[in-house]
Amino acid sequence: MFINIIRSYRDVVAICDSDLLGKHFEQEVKGVIRQLDVKESFYKGEDVSEEKIIEIIRKMEKEDATFNIVGKKSVAIAIKTGIITEESVGKIKDIPFALILL
Repeated sequence: MFINIIRSYRDVVAICDSDLLGKHFEQEVKGVIRQLDVKESFYKGEDVSEEKIIEIIRKMEKEDATFNIVGKKSVAIAIKTGIITEESVGKIKDIPFALILL
């Protein structure tokens, strides 16, 4: 999985499954086109283990960060850490994603 921390007024933590990096997904839902663009320029950071992702999430949730999370593995880890619930996960083309503002 990749994790990229974008430093700004409120840090943004971008996490995605490695196999989704650089891919684009589109789906029409009730006449509205929904898009999920897993851009390398945003998501590609350090390629790290699940344990490291958990460590970073726990640290960054205390620092008023926002999170953009894409992919089955990445979303499952976010649920495991408690920063999101199953109900807060969206899907486009069966790709789960979550946007979190703490």
